[in-house]
Amino acid sequence: MTTHDASELRALHVPGSPLVLPNVWDAASARAVHEAGFPAVATSSAAVARVLGYDDGEQTPVGEMMAAIARIARVVDVPVTADVERGYRLKPAELAARLAEAGAVGCNLEDSLAGGGEMVDPGEQAEFLAEVRAAAGDALVINARIDIYLGGPASRQEAVARGRRYLEAGADCVYPIGLGDEDEIRALVGEVGGPVNIYFRPGMHDLARLAEIGVARVSFGSGPHEATYAYAQSLFEKVRQGHDPF
Repeated sequence: MTTHDASELRALHVPGSPLVLPNVWDAASARAVHEAGFPAVATSSAAVARVLGYDDGEQTPVGEMMAAIARIARVVDVPVTADVERGYRLKPAELAARLAEAGAVGCNLEDSLAGGGEMVDPGEQAEFLAEVRAAAGDALVINARIDIYLGGPASRQEAVARGRRYLEAGADCVYPIGLGDEDEIRALVGEVGGPVNIYFRPGMHDLARLAEIGVARVSFGSGPHEATYAYAQSLFEKVRQGHDPF
């Protein structure tokens, strides 16, 4: 496949014309997204973990995760961005090197700890992001997750403050995962000072509405894999009952 660089992926983050990413979990799902015409492919760490037989939350051995990312990058002719949680305890330079070796030109990095979900101090997270940026240079698009909304409604002031620090540290985009209120999304987009990624989930506004309020990137997370798994369960149940599954 053609080698793609981070500048291609970075250029797709346009407020008002968002990059839409139905996240993938293996080479086959990556091919399907590519064939559907999407300009980039993103992995879901939760979905990849389940396919590999692990739970989410950095339970997947880093070698297996990177190998899965490499298989995905090998079969598509578009930029690949990888969800790598908090980096699997790798040092920033090694993380950047492993992502480049796997063929990824972007990554998600979380600001909460695996397991309990405890938030990382924003200064510590900003330092980590700055070190990743220094190691990768411009060869990596960093999507910095802001996890304070995962527990429900949260302080926009804190989210904006974290987002600004992460952008100043070198992040290309911030990702307040779990934020779904339209007014809050619009306000955060207006205040944070950089591209914003929103997680699309059932019951949310449609993609056109998210574009109208200035979102630059929309992710579907593990949702596509969960829907595919549910379909497979129903298919196998039909087989078990002796029916034609198709």
